[in-house]
Amino acid sequence: MKLTLRYKVIFFFILGLSFITLVNDAKATGLQPGEDQYLLTAEKMPAPVGGFEAIMKKIVYPDMAQRTKTEGKVYILIYVNETGDVDDVKVVKGIGMGCDDEAVRVVKKAKFTPAMDKGVPVKAKFSLALTFKL
Repeated sequence: MKLTLRYKVIFFFILGLSFITLVNDAKATGLQPGEDQYLLTAEKMPAPVGGFEAIMKKIVYPDMAQRTKTEGKVYILIYVNETGDVDDVKVVKGIGMGCDDEAVRVVKKAKFTPAMDKGVPVKAKFSLALTFKL
């Protein structure tokens, strides 16, 4: 009986170590489920309809950032699907004071031309820096 219990303990210990290794590998690559479906490069990458200036014109400078005179760049990662809609936006490096949230809000509302690879619309992700300057 003790031998069987010992094998069960060893089995669950190894299983636990395997799970921890898988979780750490996922964290090390930084990939979330489904992220690998978005291409980093394509023949034609997504572009905002109306240009990047159209996105910048829609930014409303946050009150907190104005009061604290916060300026800088918010770096975001944008996930665009095959129809040009924004599936997700992640802040890579922000400046806070409401600027990060405003950058995400504006980009999520934007429409993009989809990425094209071999003449077919594809999902793509790309980074963008939005400058907040008073």
